[in-house]
Amino acid sequence: MKLKLMLWWLGVMLKRARARKSAFRETLTRLQRFDWGVATEDLAIARHYRMRPEAIDSAPGLPVDLALELRFRDADSATRFLRKPSQRAFREGLFDGRLRLVGDSRDLERLQSLLKHL
Repeated sequence: MKLKLMLWWLGVMLKRARARKSAFRETLTRLQRFDWGVATEDLAIARHYRMRPEAIDSAPGLPVDLALELRFRDADSATRFLRKPSQRAFREGLFDGRLRLVGDSRDLERLQSLLKHL
């Protein structure tokens, strides 16, 4: 339940950043469109975000047309990572097998460029 709430709150924070932070809007305008999602490996908990300069939409589930997916081994791993996201935590999660990246690593860099404005 904690992970579901965190992912929902992330959507709220993304929408607020789009409304309030010009650097976030500029980065999003440069990207034009960025669709990504977060889920547990068994897909028991999943949420996706569709980001455009005009709006940010967030919904439960994980459609197949996303540019990037972050898949966590379990909800506890995801919660720990999302509380303190960093490049080091991301790298350790990949090496430990707690995190799996589905998509292009360049998309991960794009996501990080957006999330640093939160």
